[in-house]
Amino acid sequence: MVTVHEVARVAGVSAATVSRYLNGTAKVSEDKRKAIESVIGQLNYKPNVLAQNLKTGSSRTIGLLTQSLISGYFADAMAGIDDALQGTGYAPLIVSGHWHADEEAERIELLIARRVDGLVILSGKLTDEQILDLSRRVPIVAFGRTLQGERAYGFRLDNYRGACEAVEHLVQHGHRDIAFIAGPADHLDAQARLAGYRDTLAKHGIEERAALVLDGDFLESSGQAAVEQLLASGQRFTALFAANDLMAYGARLAMYRRGIRVPEDVSVIGFDDLHSSMYTTPPLTTVRQPLFDVGQSLGRAILNMIAQEPLAAEVPELSLVVRESVRRLD
Repeated sequence: MVTVHEVARVAGVSAATVSRYLNGTAKVSEDKRKAIESVIGQLNYKPNVLAQNLKTGSSRTIGLLTQSLISGYFADAMAGIDDALQGTGYAPLIVSGHWHADEEAERIELLIARRVDGLVILSGKLTDEQILDLSRRVPIVAFGRTLQGERAYGFRLDNYRGACEAVEHLVQHGHRDIAFIAGPADHLDAQARLAGYRDTLAKHGIEERAALVLDGDFLESSGQAAVEQLLASGQRFTALFAANDLMAYGARLAMYRRGIRVPEDVSVIGFDDLHSSMYTTPPLTTVRQPLFDVGQSLGRAILNMIAQEPLAAEVPELSLVVRESVRRLD
């Protein structure tokens, strides 16, 4: 096997310089970096990762706890985290908690046992207290909650303001009979979106009708079921705000099957701006969560925390994306 010493000899640098380059523990000059990389390619050198980890006490991995491995919502955030780790020598180790607190805790224990250097948590059911307790063992950055600890940091997007903008858009287009499909009652983002819906109606003197507020769980099937329930009730509504895009998709399907046109008969607005939302029929007006940017901020934050450097995480802002699923009432 090719050794560090052989790479150093051919590159004309010290073995310590090669080690620093491989471990990322110190900056290496541009000339030396190019020389080392060239020799590594020529000799097909493969670092002994296990030996490096044992020597440095670092696994060079970041544990990533998501709630779904197939959701476009989480996929965008994970792609941003992976982008932030590119070129740093760190790689993500991904597990899913499937929205179950016990499973989340079990998977986090698995990651800690694998000696991850840091942990990124994307939403979930664990309490802030549980996360702060875990941060005594490993640095943690979390999305979907506000945390501030010695080894824990978390941020949320302004879901309340995003919901206010969505309802305001509908009101400005002449809608007053606005139905709402809520997310899970115990989910902080869902709570904020419901509050934004209610407060914006009140701001415009529109009385909230309890029959127009339907329960959902952020999945397509619940959006479909909510609209079927709404139509069966005979309630009048000219617009529908779904607390996420997936429920808007399900709602759209239920309307299609009943011959209800969007936006000619009912205007629809979502929340998230998943990639597929621009390809629905019609393209969906929605509140954009910049999830790739969120992932980048999370990735940079955990690297700063591991390096014991000041956190400089930027919290991205939500924005309304206007497409073709909302029409102005005459």
